Amino acid sequence: MPKAIWNGQILAESDRTEVVEGNQYFPPDSINQEFFKDSSTHTSCSWKGTANYYNIVVNGQENPNAAWYYPETKERANKIKGYVAFWHGVTVEL
Repeated sequence: MPKAIWNGQILAESDRTEVVEGNQYFPPDSINQEFFKDSSTHTSCSWKGTANYYNIVVNGQENPNAAWYYPETKERANKIKGYVAFWHGVTVEL
């Protein structure tokens, strides 16, 4: 089962991930919300929509903008609406 790990903690774990552009997107109910803090960062994708970001905080260490999600998606990306993906040193194990 895919899981996202950073700083020794499991951030998300699910057998219902979606893979888009090589990234595992985890369903929103699979993330350990205690590690996620809203970020003010937003980016835009021409076919997915506008992404919101999370800062990941584990054991007092912060990984800025290490997770992102699309709260609203364009039609072609509906399968990842609200799903969370990772980067910036977060390891996704399959």
